[in-house]
Amino acid sequence: MIILIVLGVPFVPLAYRAIRVVPEYNRLVVFRLGRCIGQKGPGLVWLWPVLDRAVAVDLREQVLEVPHQTTITKDNAPISIDFLVYSRIIDPVASVVQVVDFARAGQGLATTTLRAVIGDIQLDDVLSRREQINQRLQAKLDEVTARWGVKVTSVEIREIQPPREVQEAMNRQLSAERTRRATVTQAEGARQASITVAEGEKQAAILRAEGDRQAAILRAEGFSLGLHTIAQVGKDLDARTMQLQYLDMLKALGAGAATKIVFPLEFTGLLAGIGGRIAAAGTDGQR
Repeated sequence: MIILIVLGVPFVPLAYRAIRVVPEYNRLVVFRLGRCIGQKGPGLVWLWPVLDRAVAVDLREQVLEVPHQTTITKDNAPISIDFLVYSRIIDPVASVVQVVDFARAGQGLATTTLRAVIGDIQLDDVLSRREQINQRLQAKLDEVTARWGVKVTSVEIREIQPPREVQEAMNRQLSAERTRRATVTQAEGARQASITVAEGEKQAAILRAEGDRQAAILRAEGFSLGLHTIAQVGKDLDARTMQLQYLDMLKALGAGAATKIVFPLEFTGLLAGIGGRIAAAGTDGQR
């Protein structure tokens, strides 16, 4: 037992190097005597000491930051753009065998691709069609990185800096647009206020006309009621009442200073009526 322990002690470091635990998000690309024999993992992996050499590859999505790059648009306007490239390795063997340094190679590829894409677009389109530029960059980068075993999942432009004179013109345009919107809003408010006032005046005029109509109706009804009352009273007047009115009138005429009095023709009929009533009263023994 002691002899086995003594003989086994030198092989402990070799055994430690031979046994590898690979996480779920990693793969080991194994080279045996310089020849790639494929990938291993995840989990427990055995490597032959001295014979095998392993390169760890991370399969998680990674982000590559491309700093500000000055490019020329189709209409010869210089602009500065920085963006992010999101990618992940889908073929670990190709990512190790086909490219030396993917981060450096990807950054250079992204820079040249950006200049090629922006060079075919007008400045106004660069400022307004950011999403389309992202898609074109992603498609062109993915065509090249596919042979490296890398998939470009997304490209996002973070900032676009146009020339100073263009930016000042944009600021003036933005200020003019805000002024226009304020003017339009003010005019719309004034229009709504005018409509509201007109509606109020219309309703007031309708109410006044309705009040005048009701007052006229009430006055007409009062006048009609007065005429009806007069007519009812006139129905109750008989000939005797009229004769008494004539006598009172004669009394008033006799008290005057006039020497000539003209009587209407109807007056003879009135006297005949009065005489008849006096005779009838004498016959009946009345005074």
